[in-house]
Amino acid sequence: MLGQYATSTASSLDNRMFVYELTGLSENEVTVSHCSPIRTSHTQLIQVPFHRMGEEMRRITLLGGKIVDIRLLGSPQATSSADTSPED
Repeated sequence: MLGQYATSTASSLDNRMFVYELTGLSENEVTVSHCSPIRTSHTQLIQVPFHRMGEEMRRITLLGGKIVDIRLLGSPQATSSADTSPED
């Protein structure tokens, strides 16, 4: 049925994961109450499910961060350069 097909397609799209590359997260009045320190020297990569993308963008903005790049997890560009070791 058409309704069943649309439902199954929507649920498969909701299962997608994205990788956010962030910079600029720092200590501020919101993050100072958290127990773990925030590193400011490098970019950070976090995985975000499709259905939480908007919520996560608001959280990053609240923490003072900037989203540099968003990639679909599993795409060739979604691997971090830190994951690859230089050949000697």
